[in-house]
Amino acid sequence: MIPPLIAIDSDKCKVCFACVRACPVNAIQVKSNLEAPVVVIDRCIGCGSCLQVCAPLAITYRDACEETKSLLNSGSKVVAIVAPSISGEFDDITDYRKFVKMIRELGFAYVNEVSFGVDMVAEQYRELFTKFMGRYYITSNCPPIVSFIEKFHPGLIDNLAPIISPMIASAQLARQLYGEEVKVVFIGPCVGAKDEALRYEGSSRVDSVLTFVELRQLFIEMGIKESTVEYSDFDPPLGYKGSLYSISNGILQAANLSEDLMQGSIITAEGKDNVLESMREFESSVDFIRKHFNLFYCEGCLMGPGTSHGGKKYVRKTLVTDYANKKLKDFDLKVWQKACTKHTSLTDFKAVITADDKRLPEPSAEKIEEILKVIGKQETNDKLGCGACGYESCRDFAKAVAQGLTKTDMCITYSLRSKHDFIKTLKLTNEKLARTQDALVDSERNARIEQQHAQEALERTSSMLQKLPSAIVIVDDKLRVIESNQSFINILGEEATEINEIIPGLKGADLKTLLPFQLYKLFSAVITNNENLVNRDVHLGEKLLNVSVFSIKKGKIAGAVLRDMYLPEVRKEEVIHRVTEVIDENLDLVQKIAFLLGEGAAKTERMLNSIIESHKAGKK
Repeated sequence: MIPPLIAIDSDKCKVCFACVRACPVNAIQVKSNLEAPVVVIDRCIGCGSCLQVCAPLAITYRDACEETKSLLNSGSKVVAIVAPSISGEFDDITDYRKFVKMIRELGFAYVNEVSFGVDMVAEQYRELFTKFMGRYYITSNCPPIVSFIEKFHPGLIDNLAPIISPMIASAQLARQLYGEEVKVVFIGPCVGAKDEALRYEGSSRVDSVLTFVELRQLFIEMGIKESTVEYSDFDPPLGYKGSLYSISNGILQAANLSEDLMQGSIITAEGKDNVLESMREFESSVDFIRKHFNLFYCEGCLMGPGTSHGGKKYVRKTLVTDYANKKLKDFDLKVWQKACTKHTSLTDFKAVITADDKRLPEPSAEKIEEILKVIGKQETNDKLGCGACGYESCRDFAKAVAQGLTKTDMCITYSLRSKHDFIKTLKLTNEKLARTQDALVDSERNARIEQQHAQEALERTSSMLQKLPSAIVIVDDKLRVIESNQSFINILGEEATEINEIIPGLKGADLKTLLPFQLYKLFSAVITNNENLVNRDVHLGEKLLNVSVFSIKKGKIAGAVLRDMYLPEVRKEEVIHRVTEVIDENLDLVQKIAFLLGEGAAKTERMLNSIIESHKAGKK
């Protein structure tokens, strides 16, 4: 089974949610029952935005080092096809021929440039764009762009250029050169290419994808250094202007396509924000814009997520252009043209593009408004949003909450307001304490004695409360816990147990976050109506609870006794209790009947005695 492309190590994760905010497709989910976020694999487009913002390095991508070593040790000939951006990655190596030799030292039989594959693909784009037939296209070179359209803009599938990427073209070229049985390893800056490789089979297949970071790891592991190797050039055919591919508009130069602002027919956009905006505008207004779009998710492949952290964009760009200039100085254009003609005729440029709609159903307007009210964004002016949650607007955020992709705590203003309210409450309490301090001084001794007595009484009560087998909880008018016993915590389960370790007895916890609606509404009813509710049977998960809620202080404090009816001892006790009630009721009824019978017998006796006495008097 192939591991997921992106994974989050929950042990390393600091729960800063930077990855959630960075993900352009909400593929990182925040669940209320999990501390660390999780990646929704089906929604991930492999852009690597999360990798680049994770400070504790808790996010990793699918490793290919072991897979590549297995290929190199398999006995088969293995070809390394190397992305043009490698010259920008290895700024610490003085001559590109050194890292070519270092790659050979790993065990690769051949090392070829992907830039020749770029040249072949560029020619296909030149034909597609210059022979305009009324349809505008988006380039298919960037794997995250292709995945993004397949999953979240499937309506644009027909606008994706039906042309393979330079990586796949180079894989076909390698098998044309060295035979169908060779193994092909792509070395480049793109994490998404690892999933792109899984799309293709036959002569187009790529057996493994190494990032530049993984390549450096292999160099270190095998002890290969620049100082220990000689020069070695790439195996032919060499690329021409395809060497500029790692710069976003490099493929246009390789295709000799005009970028003139007045006459050109192509718009180039790079970087997450620009690409997302360009995609929206292409979908809504392409017939007005009337341009083809050349899109790269990263700021050029130079800054891909598979490159070393801390790289400088313009330094890398300079290294790439310097490398291209140096290589093309004595370039044999005739040999290149001959190779292009030969291999282009043998290459299948048809791309594998499949609609894979991952859009979620739209939640109801009522649900969205309810969530907006919870986070305090029900006012129209507040719905634009600060963007700190990673969503463009508060309404988009509320929609994501309704879809189960995130939770309300991700709203910074909501979280801060909750904290500020708590701080404000503490401040007001402190002010009240300060105002009464002088008065307390005079009565300090008596208060201390009373406090001692109260503490002793409280300890006795709390001790007794903890020993009771039934679950007990006492709450205030805001449904915040004043006191509870261990049985109550046990009934609630693991989450309450974890909270109890931090806040003993759950004191101050909001009952609404601990109990489902059908349970905590009983407390609200008792506090509001001041009428006790006795022996209500309520389901809590797989448990059946017998609940009695009493008003302790009118409109202020309520207490409850909860018993798990499925516990053997409770079930036995309840059966005895209810049978006893029935017996008592029957005994009471029998006593009433006996009383009535007794009164009737007495009346009869008096009547008979009266008749006898009357009879005796008549005789006399």
